[in-house]
Amino acid sequence: MTYQIKPIGIIRSPYSEKFAVPRQPNLVNAGQGELYLLAPYNDPVSVKGLEQFSHLWLLFLFHHIAPEKWRLTVRPPRLGGNKTMGVFATRSPFRPNHIGLSAVELKDILVENKQVILKLGSLDLVDGTPIIDIKPYIPYCDSHSDAFAGYAQSTPEEKLTVTFSQKAQLILDLQKHDYPQLTELITQVISQDPRPAYKQKKINEQTYGLRLYHFNIKWKISNQHALVEDIYIDNIC
Repeated sequence: MTYQIKPIGIIRSPYSEKFAVPRQPNLVNAGQGELYLLAPYNDPVSVKGLEQFSHLWLLFLFHHIAPEKWRLTVRPPRLGGNKTMGVFATRSPFRPNHIGLSAVELKDILVENKQVILKLGSLDLVDGTPIIDIKPYIPYCDSHSDAFAGYAQSTPEEKLTVTFSQKAQLILDLQKHDYPQLTELITQVISQDPRPAYKQKKINEQTYGLRLYHFNIKWKISNQHALVEDIYIDNIC
């Protein structure tokens, strides 16, 4: 049997590409976003009462993963990318139905020009992610103080220290009015080391790029230090 699922909303977030997206929603506090509901769900009555909840469960589609790309086993980054686990024992996007689940903070509900917008806290979703359902987070049944989580029991430590070149800092200063959290966002994203696990073990100097909002960020890593060398907009220095 097959089933059809239609998105009920679209995410707007700083993450223009999946390379920069944190692996869990609470790792980058500066990476907040919004959920725009789609018709016919784009009606204030559909979220009536939702303001009583501080957090939400979002069910979404990993839309940057091709439908045929799924696996029975994967290599979780938390295990260094060198140990195989069953796909259902991980949160890998390479799943049979490419469905994800994320718990996020609900900061506000706005209705602007007949558009319903949910203002969200820290999230782990790429810009444009289709949301297929919203459910309120209910602490008494969704939070279990005695739960254990195998290889992912504790919050991962920051792996890299991050500094900025004079050129990059100048650009950040110029953008501070429109993007007051941009410095914090870049620092938090890179400090988690978004590189694939097998590359994190390399100690030789390497240069990488990532995209947040419409900013292209060039950074160089040596040992455990990352230097943000340049920040430019829409491929124009």
